Amino acid sequence: MAGRFVRASKYRHVFGKSTRKEFCYDNLHISRNAWDTNLIKANPEYLAVNWESSGGGAFAVIPLNERGKLPDQIPLFRGHTAAVLDTDWNPFNDRIIASASDDAKVFIWQVPQGFSLYSDAEEVPHVSPVAKLTGHSRKVGHVLFNPAAENILASASGDLAIKLWDISTGQAHITLKHPDIVQSLSWSANGSMLVTTSRDKKLRVWDVRQQTPVHEHPGHEGAKNSRAVWMGEHNRIATTGFTRTSERQIGLWEPGRKDPIGGLTSLDSISGVCMPFWDDGSNCLYLAGKGDGNIRYFEYENDKFEFLSEYKSGDPQRGIAFLPRRGVNVHENEVMRAFKTVSDSYIEPISFTVPRRAETFQSDIFPPAVGSKPGVSAKEWFDGKTALPPKIDLESIYDGNAPVELPADFKPSTPAIGSVPAPALAPAPAARKAPEPAPIAPRSPPVVADQKASMSAVANKFQDEDESDDDDAETSSFEEVTRPAPRAAAPIRSKPTSPVVTAPATQPKPSSPLKSPQPIAPAVSRVTPPAISTPPSTSVEESLAQIKTLLEQQVKIIGVQSEKINAQSEIIKQLTTEVETLKKKVGPISQDQSERIRQLELDLESARS
Repeated sequence: MAGRFVRASKYRHVFGKSTRKEFCYDNLHISRNAWDTNLIKANPEYLAVNWESSGGGAFAVIPLNERGKLPDQIPLFRGHTAAVLDTDWNPFNDRIIASASDDAKVFIWQVPQGFSLYSDAEEVPHVSPVAKLTGHSRKVGHVLFNPAAENILASASGDLAIKLWDISTGQAHITLKHPDIVQSLSWSANGSMLVTTSRDKKLRVWDVRQQTPVHEHPGHEGAKNSRAVWMGEHNRIATTGFTRTSERQIGLWEPGRKDPIGGLTSLDSISGVCMPFWDDGSNCLYLAGKGDGNIRYFEYENDKFEFLSEYKSGDPQRGIAFLPRRGVNVHENEVMRAFKTVSDSYIEPISFTVPRRAETFQSDIFPPAVGSKPGVSAKEWFDGKTALPPKIDLESIYDGNAPVELPADFKPSTPAIGSVPAPALAPAPAARKAPEPAPIAPRSPPVVADQKASMSAVANKFQDEDESDDDDAETSSFEEVTRPAPRAAAPIRSKPTSPVVTAPATQPKPSSPLKSPQPIAPAVSRVTPPAISTPPSTSVEESLAQIKTLLEQQVKIIGVQSEKINAQSEIIKQLTTEVETLKKKVGPISQDQSERIRQLELDLESARS
């Protein structure tokens, strides 16, 4: 369509690729508890799954490399006396995980070294917690680690309190009094702020160390749950929720602003809660709906969410987890990987990939990602210090080396225009010199295309020489010229007799690597006025003579070709008349006539081609 504008984006063609059943995680017993959490959490090594078990709460940890149908009996992480409602992995230690339960407790667990679901033991060993955090009086629905500080964990409970724990000591140093039950919470990138949504339909932004909400605004008006996610290092918050008529919505907020930027945008009328996930590396927001199999993804640009595409599946999900960016497969141009629950019995990985054919590292889609080292310790954070965690260079992982650590504020440098070394821009003198044309000799008539190419080449040489003279007339011969020198004039078959070009004593040395030694004659000719007109006039006469000769040959060739075309037209007319005459004859056609007609048709096709 004329005038159609397509927004430029390197993530515009990202597509989600499902996994075959034999490479999924099968034979699971995913929890059927109705509490609104994601049910599963992932890191680059393990997958945590809220488990449907009797005799107390439990969850399972599955190594990512152990795919397929799992054993009927696997080691579980047992210890809670009621259902496990939420889990979260420590961002700086892939073997530490926290769990929240309906028994009002928060447990800290450590995955054993060399942990596997396959064991030769007669009785499957279960894993016990390494720490128990007690202090809540009602069920704990959410746990979330601080993304920048070491060992800082937030837990939200039905007792209307959010506690901030130092899991290394087991102490809750900060308690936030929340007016209503928390439905979701999310940390800012530097770990100093916390955003929450709650049952009273309000969006709150907390300065956690001041223990007060610094911003409090009405959020989504619907009765169903709303969620919020902090958009990484951007000072923005994305929310999902419902209208009063139960339509799903998405909103973009700036802390301190009462209304969402651009208003709330309606998505559809599906009743399932949208589970948002923000990817800071690609500036993309992923939305997965509970009860439907689709995953939408948007790119954040100019304070708007630009819709990219949608992964569609006929298998609905109740829970979903997204992998930290340091765990994606950079060799396959995978920018994100999700894990979705299917039928509460298996988990399917979904790979979001940028389709490219290049076999090298794609630095534009893989900027530095947050690594596995914290920005500050727990004590420094409680003392008021704030810092972003250092990043890692994903190219080092692509090369198979240990991750290279980069500063937290590292920004990939973009090469400036003109930063290429000067010798690389200037062609070698041998490449500048045009080959001398061969003398025109009698030969077979050339085709029209060859003649046009020859005329165009001669005309270009003549034009380049005129432009060279104009440029040299405006530039001082003693000024350093940094642009590439113009090409040499049209080659002359006879040797030049001008003393200006052949006098070596008067040739100046080039003042720059970009300045070619060939255009010396025009520079000296400005110093020696009597020699100005000699080379140009000779070159003009030669060029005009060549053009005249080529034009005469062109006229002869066109005449010969016209005669051939006329002769062929006459033959075609004769053959056509004879064929039509034979076809009009009434009566049976003999074998000789049939052969004659077939021969004439072949001759006719040959003449037409």
